Amino acid sequence: MNDGFPLNRPLRVLSWAFAVLTTCFLAAPSFIVILMSFSGSDFLELPPRTLSLRWYEAFLSSERWLGAAATSFLLAGLVVMVAVPVGVLSAYGAMKMSLRWRSLVQAFMLLPAVVPAILIAVGLFFFYSRIGLVGTLTGLVFGHAVLALPVVFLVMSAAFASFDFDQVRAAQSLGAGEVTVWRIIILPQMVYNILVSSLLAFLTSLDEVVIAMLLSVGRRTTMPKLMFTSLRDQIDPIIAVVSTLLLVLAAVVVIVLQLRGNAVRKR
Repeated sequence: MNDGFPLNRPLRVLSWAFAVLTTCFLAAPSFIVILMSFSGSDFLELPPRTLSLRWYEAFLSSERWLGAAATSFLLAGLVVMVAVPVGVLSAYGAMKMSLRWRSLVQAFMLLPAVVPAILIAVGLFFFYSRIGLVGTLTGLVFGHAVLALPVVFLVMSAAFASFDFDQVRAAQSLGAGEVTVWRIIILPQMVYNILVSSLLAFLTSLDEVVIAMLLSVGRRTTMPKLMFTSLRDQIDPIIAVVSTLLLVLAAVVVIVLQLRGNAVRKR
């Protein structure tokens, strides 16, 4: 369509340069943390005077950090199991409602993304303290799920907005039940979007610190909370190692999603 128009090369170069500079600006703090994680010093320093795997070995031999990592990954996995089904079904149900009721449901589901996390954490703390869920894994799962639900709902709402619901009506007119409709029609077409929302919910829980500060104690301490307390009480270089590992995990997730998305678009 645009074959008859000459390319504005200077503008194109300027756009690429701006994109590269913006990416470098956003990624610079991450690269700084990665570099500091290989320091052999007793303190965080940049640039490191010596390169060493000392703090990686300290992380792998620390029961405290490994326990917090295990808690965080277990918690994130359970949050996915709670938030994804609820978010998927809520988005599906909202798309079948009238515009007025759909807007109301969307506003309700997105409320945790608008309200400051500290207010949610305080409210959960006082509520949990009455029913004995403070410091429990169950309390943390539902607390993190509250923050993960808007992410799942947004992804799945966008997916169902382009979904052809005539397929569902046709299947139901032929006698297919709700379970059969989901198994044969909806899930095969929504598997990529569900995967995306699951990974985003996992990362949302893995990165959450505000709710964990008030609700996690003892053996239920999460990695972000331990990082925060380590920065507050002492500058522990293991923090740079944990940050690097989390950055690598997030990068792998983004690359996998991008590759999977490209594969889906080519079909």
